[in-house]
Amino acid sequence: MLNREHYKTQLVEALRHNPIVALIGARQIGKTTLARELLSEHAATYFDLEDPTVAALMENPMSALGSLKGLVVIDEAQRAPEIFPTLRVLADRSGADTRFLILGSASPSLTRQASESLAGRVAIIEMHGLSIKEANTDSPDKLWLRGGFPRAFLAKSAQASFQWRTDFIRTFLEQDLSNLGFGMAPAKMRRFWTMLAHYNGQVWNASEVAASMGIAPNSSRNYLDALEQTFMVRQLLPWHANVKKRLVKTPKLYFRDSGLFHALLHIENQQQLLTHPKLGASWEAFALEQVLTALQTRDAYFYAAHSGMELDLYLPNLGNLGIEFKRQDAPKITRSMREAIKDLSLKELWIIYPGNREYELEKGIWAKPLSTI
Repeated sequence: MLNREHYKTQLVEALRHNPIVALIGARQIGKTTLARELLSEHAATYFDLEDPTVAALMENPMSALGSLKGLVVIDEAQRAPEIFPTLRVLADRSGADTRFLILGSASPSLTRQASESLAGRVAIIEMHGLSIKEANTDSPDKLWLRGGFPRAFLAKSAQASFQWRTDFIRTFLEQDLSNLGFGMAPAKMRRFWTMLAHYNGQVWNASEVAASMGIAPNSSRNYLDALEQTFMVRQLLPWHANVKKRLVKTPKLYFRDSGLFHALLHIENQQQLLTHPKLGASWEAFALEQVLTALQTRDAYFYAAHSGMELDLYLPNLGNLGIEFKRQDAPKITRSMREAIKDLSLKELWIIYPGNREYELEKGIWAKPLSTI
């Protein structure tokens, strides 16, 4: 059983204070399942815009929604962006007690309409892949291999999980991207996505990838934007400090789901993973997503200089915290860490590693097991 009650708590609290709440996240991440749990506990009306009958009904959104009371759930909202102006009107009614919960995977139309039509009226909650806590496991290895999509993690075997992820990738490329408004050829996007796997945890170079694929750099950036907006990859921005160093100014790229990363590289089981050249990059990306999910912050950066000094994660709004990821049994303090502490005036530096014991290496520098974050 998965423990995702905290999302339900966030939704209930957000609905108490906002007329509209948007729950966004990747396809198949669990948004509809969570909404149905709310439906079972509250009197609510549910619309699934993937249902052709419901989609036809929403061609006149004021007629469909205007008289409803209580909680109204609209699933796959990106399929009907024309309802957003109507939602704004309904949200502004004096004394109205209706609350709208809209579910959707990101798309250009959804994000644009939410930011423009519903500004000041909507709270946005992002649903991530499973965390170690949500998966109810003390060992993150299974979650690391299979990734955070619930059906991939809960599959009866590693082979069944791998097959689900392979099917997900094919459906995502052939159907979902088109449905979400991204007009990209599936074969080219698959090639691009697979090529990105070799940049996981590295500084992004659009021109290099474009040259390898024989496409324009702008096309390469458009492909990356599509994968970022659909929660497949993360671009981690560099932090610019006022120091006498030539700092890296290009974003780093991370896969948000380790299971999809492994599927693209045809890694089916733990043995293949532990002997793969991308082992370190895979674990760093997995650990980074787990930490950002646990600490619930979007204000995250990395810090690096052309001399080779680098800090994997810098969180200025969380007590000026620095984080390094080391897949080692006994991580040690490095010169790079000391430089980062000095340059950024870090209050603390955590070294996240796959062990099971937390200890202080020296004042302010802690080794912390990933499973305890």
